[in-house]
Amino acid sequence: MNDKLAVIQTGGKQYLVKAGQKIKVEKLNDADAQEGATVNFDKVLLVAEGDNIKVGKPQVAGSSVSAKVLRNGRADKITILKYKSKTRSRKKAGHRQPFTEVQIEEIK
Repeated sequence: MNDKLAVIQTGGKQYLVKAGQKIKVEKLNDADAQEGATVNFDKVLLVAEGDNIKVGKPQVAGSSVSAKVLRNGRADKITILKYKSKTRSRKKAGHRQPFTEVQIEEIK
């Protein structure tokens, strides 16, 4: 079993990825992040292939993960309700988080 795994950091979050996997990350604001474009994630924190594990300090030097942008979108709406008793204070708001869906192509 020679699955190559990597931990990448983007949008303030870390993701465990492998080739062929589809993930939704925080919206990429790059002009290069249009649908069908290829993006590179340079902040690679860990690369593992079988028993060979490379851990970065904080990043693995010379490693990158390339991915293809599938789509840009917005997540389902969540509703935020705030209520304070005895003061007739109520507040309702909604939020839709933007995301970019990518498919991991190669781990270098």
